[in-house]
Amino acid sequence: MNKYRNYIVGYISTTRKKYQKFLERELKEHNIENIVPSHGSILSVLYKNNGRLTMKEISQLIRRDKSTVTSLCNKLVSFGYIKKEKCKEDRRVTYITLTEKGTSIRPEFEKISKKLIDTAYKGFTKEEEEMFFYLINKINKNFDLE
Repeated sequence: MNKYRNYIVGYISTTRKKYQKFLERELKEHNIENIVPSHGSILSVLYKNNGRLTMKEISQLIRRDKSTVTSLCNKLVSFGYIKKEKCKEDRRVTYITLTEKGTSIRPEFEKISKKLIDTAYKGFTKEEEEMFFYLINKINKNFDLE
């Protein structure tokens, strides 16, 4: 048996804590206020999709449940980074749209994202990056309940 087998979940947890601290420090250094790491995935998918998506689309793209996305979006609305709009044709659908403030932080946000990815994969070959993604994705799928 591999002597590291029993430590994988702990390493994943420790890595998550470290990258969250990294992001918090970077956001502070770039004077991006009120944003926490969990907001980043919402802003990221909005930046990649012309600044407008439905709440359901965001939930699917970032793989989080709708109640979590609603809570995160409400915070981003209160800080002025996004706004909510009800669909005129179907009042059950809510669009999330970037505001001018949300759009204005994109260059800094993308610098931080690049630095995060570069730091995460520092010292990796392209093959190791691909293998790591394959393996971590495999672990992730092992916990799918459906």
